[in-house]
Amino acid sequence: MADTTDTKEITPPRKSSWRYIGPGIVVAATGVGAGDLVATLIAGSNFGYTLLWAAVAGCLVKISLAEAAGRWHLSTGRTLFDGWASLGRWTTWFFVVYVVVWGFVYGAAAMSSSALPLQALFPGVMDLEWWAIACGLVGLVFVWFNKYAVFEKVMTLLVGVMFAVTVYLAIRVTPNLPEAFAGLLPVLPDEKDSVLNTLGLIGGVGGTITLAAYGYWVNAKGWTDTGWMKVMRLDNRVAYATTGIFVIAMLFVGAELLHSANVAIASGDKGLIQLGDILAEEYGPATAKFFLVGFFATSFTSLIGVWHGVSLMFADFVARYRKHGGTTGTAGATGTTGAEVASGERERSWPFRLYLLWLTFPPIVLLFQGQPFRLIILYGVLGAAFLPFLAATLIWLLNSTRTPREWRNGPLSNAMLAAAGLLFLVLCVKQVWDQPWADFF
Repeated sequence: MADTTDTKEITPPRKSSWRYIGPGIVVAATGVGAGDLVATLIAGSNFGYTLLWAAVAGCLVKISLAEAAGRWHLSTGRTLFDGWASLGRWTTWFFVVYVVVWGFVYGAAAMSSSALPLQALFPGVMDLEWWAIACGLVGLVFVWFNKYAVFEKVMTLLVGVMFAVTVYLAIRVTPNLPEAFAGLLPVLPDEKDSVLNTLGLIGGVGGTITLAAYGYWVNAKGWTDTGWMKVMRLDNRVAYATTGIFVIAMLFVGAELLHSANVAIASGDKGLIQLGDILAEEYGPATAKFFLVGFFATSFTSLIGVWHGVSLMFADFVARYRKHGGTTGTAGATGTTGAEVASGERERSWPFRLYLLWLTFPPIVLLFQGQPFRLIILYGVLGAAFLPFLAATLIWLLNSTRTPREWRNGPLSNAMLAAAGLLFLVLCVKQVWDQPWADFF
């Protein structure tokens, strides 16, 4: 039987306070990866400041999703997976297939992303694949042997590095503030596919399964009831204000450094390596190295954030399955609870560590052999489908009797979640449509 003697007994504060925040920093750091920064850079490179409003709108959309996930955990005392399971067995099948396929491919992507800046900082030391394996193993050991409190402190430190680098670069390129303020007006670029490009920017920044993991980090912090609701909401706003600063800063860099000089960079993580070369030419090698340190912090926070958060969700799925044998229906007092997450029981469990191993070792094969074509298609489709699934199920849960009446959705929450669901559904359909299905079979 798991030892739960270290269950946290924290008295909720009478009012929200900055000194309590933490899970928001974790979700912001995990959600913003290198790919998000490149997408924002490219948006700035192609359209200048025109889509600044879209980046801000994206943060507002994510606030609504994360707040809803956190509100479910605190108002019901139950975990999000327990809520999903009450909607029917289909949610379990979707989650299981998603975390298995997504985790396998994401593991390789996260390790490679963390390895790229290290290889650039220390050329000639190791091949990219070995840097990637080293990053994965460091992430595995760190999450395996540390509980949430240490994890949060390290994430906060790395977020500080990310913040310093992105804000420094934004100031260094001397943004055109009048044009930036004009970019807050919702105007679409006069380009082909501008609507889809704009929706992609709104939906793409900080939008991953970590939005669902937020409620688990809220519980891991020791917040388990409605007394923490105000603190959670402040924490969530801080998370996406931080995300907004990262995004705006990188859009400034794209608009000033790339758009004005008509310089294009590659999509994906390698675009940041190209940006490092451009920074070296413009501002010297010291600025380029400083940027690469920030690039590493951005990538590695995403790695260890997923290693911890999604493993926590997988452990909760297994715990509920073992209690109920795969049955559905409202769990009530016998479901998986936030108190169990707060106890640290999940982080010491074998399912948590099993999923950690799944994220780390099988993906190493992909580092050396390339990514299988069919698996990448499934990865893309499942990834695109997750956020519409999250938005729709949160609307369902938070408007039903599963949630105490005073904490159910109001008109604003319903409108924001519906807008998020519609946005991600459009992006999901586009992603599915764009896949080369003719070559799949």
